[in-house]
Order: sequence, then C-alpha cells, then structure tokens
Amino acid sequence: MNAPLLIIFNPQAGSGRAQQFLPLIESHLAAHGVAVKIIHTDHAGHAQELVTQADLTPFSGIIAAGGDGTLFEVVNGMMAHPGHERPPLGVIPVGTGNAFSRELGLQPTDWQPGIDLIRQQRTQAIDVGHAHMADQQYHFLNIIGMGFVVDAGRNTLKIKKLGQSAYTLATLWETAKLKKHRVKLTLLDAHNQTLELDDDVVFVEVANSRYTGTSFLIAPAAQIDDGLLDVIILKKISRFKILRLFPTIYSGKHVNYREVETHQVKRITIHTEQPMPLMPDGEFIGHTPVSIDCLPGALRLFC
Repeated sequence: MNAPLLIIFNPQAGSGRAQQFLPLIESHLAAHGVAVKIIHTDHAGHAQELVTQADLTPFSGIIAAGGDGTLFEVVNGMMAHPGHERPPLGVIPVGTGNAFSRELGLQPTDWQPGIDLIRQQRTQAIDVGHAHMADQQYHFLNIIGMGFVVDAGRNTLKIKKLGQSAYTLATLWETAKLKKHRVKLTLLDAHNQTLELDDDVVFVEVANSRYTGTSFLIAPAAQIDDGLLDVIILKKISRFKILRLFPTIYSGKHVNYREVETHQVKRITIHTEQPMPLMPDGEFIGHTPVSIDCLPGALRLFC
C-alpha cells in the first residue's frame, strides 16, 4: 500500500468515546508503515463535504472512522465522484452502532481488526442503495426505514450514551405505542416483475445489509453484492405479539411470523397518505414518497 489512505475521523462518534481510540489507531498504522492523511470532522455533514470536495485520486482508500452516520456521509461524498475515481472504502468502527461493519465481522470499537482488514488490500464490489425524492436524493449502504423504526431511532438518540443497549430500550418503548400507517408499495423484483401492495403496516425497512442497531438481524437473507435490496414489512400486529416477536430479531427468526413479509427487489417506491420521515443508516433525512434503487457494484470495499 504505497499511496496513502484518507481517513475521515469523527471524534464525536460513540458519544465522544471515539477520541480515545485515535492515538491507538495512529500508533497501529505507524507500526505497520501505513501512510495516512487523517482529517477530523467537526459538524454534522462535514464528512460528506470533505469527501465530496477532495481529490480522491492520490489515495489508495477512503476510510470512515466513526459510526454508521460517519459512514453514511463518507459514502455520499464518494458517490459524488465518477466511478473510476472512487478508491476502495474502508471502515474503522468506533461509533455506537456500527451496524454495517457487522458484514465484515467487526463489532463496535474493533478498530484494530478494521485496520488489519484494510492492510490486507483485499476488496470486493458492493451494492449501494439510492433514495430519490422530489426535493432531494442520497445513497446508503446499510438500511433505510419508515414508521416504527424511525420513532425508535429518535428515542435512541435521547439515550445514546447508554451505548448498544439504547437501541433495544428505545424499541421496547415504542412497542408500547405501536402505530400503524397506510402505505402503497410498488416493488420491482429480480425478474423485472412488478408487485403492488396497499396495506396497513407498522414499518417498512429496505436493507442492503443484514444488521441494524448493531445486533438486530433485521434482513437475514440480505447480501451486499447480490444486486438486490431486501424489503422487510411488519404488518398490523398486536402489542402482545410484537413483544413475542421482538427477541427473535436478534436471530433473524422474526421473518417466520405471518405478520412479517419479505421481498428482494431492484427497486421499491413507497407512498403514504401524508409525508412520513425516513431513516437511512441511522440518520433522519428525507420523507415519503420515495423511490429506492439498488446500484449494483457501485463501490469497492476493503474486506
């Protein structure tokens, strides 16, 4: 690895705990002779700005050092560049959730295994999700949701300092309120067949990778390189039954409940009676109506 890595480091990731890992990260990189340029972010959206404005061609890789939000911004910055100018993407997980890094076998704060994966220089082409609304668009690597999952995500922010357990506690809290929403879905499957759905749902999740909230195996069949997005729909369900269903999300067995419907698609369009907020990769950006596409092999990932 002769050309340097560009590391976008978010010191506020993990409720500020990421900062303590920086000297360790720098020391480990130096010990293995890895040349790097490290740039710190200092406000929301900064990582995307930095990568969008940077000349990426001198670098052997672009590394997101933070949580899922940092990775989301770095990916959107990279997708602003032509495909031939995008170096491989790497992940150094030092955030709270780091759900996408689970695809690499990495847990939150597994900074050293993350660096070691990058040092091996083995890459694979991976898919990227693209959400398009009338007034904005963005890309995502992990998952985009609406309904119950957005409400749970907002509550997670309030108790994020509790760490990984915040996701579980926030989800249980939202279960007590359990709202349903009328949605119209148009799905284009792998065989270019179109399916229309019009129903009351608790949530819709559109997943490129398997995990959300670090440990929830929300889309057990998802693959990051299959050219498809996995759609998970939770239909109308009682509070009692969702409390029974909830623990099964850790193992992915929730998909066996009759109230859960799954599809693999190239594209999905979501319409609701009133605009509803969306949550891509743990961020709160956008609203319905939305069209979401899979962009096959749009990035290369250190793996």
